[in-house]
Amino acid sequence: METYLIAGLGNPDKKYEETRHNTGFRALDRLADKLHMSVTDRKFRGLFGSTITGGRKLMLLKPQTYMNLSGESVAEAARYYGIPEDHIIVLFDDINFACGRMRIRGSGSAGGHNGMKSIIAQLGSDAFPRVRIGVGAKMEQQDLAAHVLGKFAPEDRRVMDAVFDAAADAALCIIEHGVTEAMNRYNGLDLGAGEEGTKEPGSDV
Repeated sequence: METYLIAGLGNPDKKYEETRHNTGFRALDRLADKLHMSVTDRKFRGLFGSTITGGRKLMLLKPQTYMNLSGESVAEAARYYGIPEDHIIVLFDDINFACGRMRIRGSGSAGGHNGMKSIIAQLGSDAFPRVRIGVGAKMEQQDLAAHVLGKFAPEDRRVMDAVFDAAADAALCIIEHGVTEAMNRYNGLDLGAGEEGTKEPGSDV
């Protein structure tokens, strides 16, 4: 049976729950809701849950190591179950994209994200799919930590709720149809553009 590990990144304390940096946690929670499962078992230095759907075993993980050590949790789970890199999917926040946008890639650098740096270092590879979820850029003079640990503006909350849904669907699409199909469906989708969102022709950003 094919086995996939889907990790959503964030920080464990209650004070971080609705911050931009916990976007990965919230997208993973939405995925768990869609799969009618819970992610509450304490394993692999994280919160963990598993289910079988479509003839595949899916394991969901929320590292509780704090963002900068996310890789310790992800790598421990991956090694325990012998999951290859291309069956590990990571959901995380990205300041390079506006709220309402996502970008899916099958591999690549950390792009300055400390959680991704940790995962790449611990796995010894960057060849795993990821769903980068836009949380908006910081203001020019703003401290980066203050931005990612801040909460979304009221006008962005409705948009992000739709994005959490889309990110969960994108992870399932990667599993069911592959990274290329997921990129074709979701890269360029702008859920902040209108009630239904728009897909820019030929866009992969």
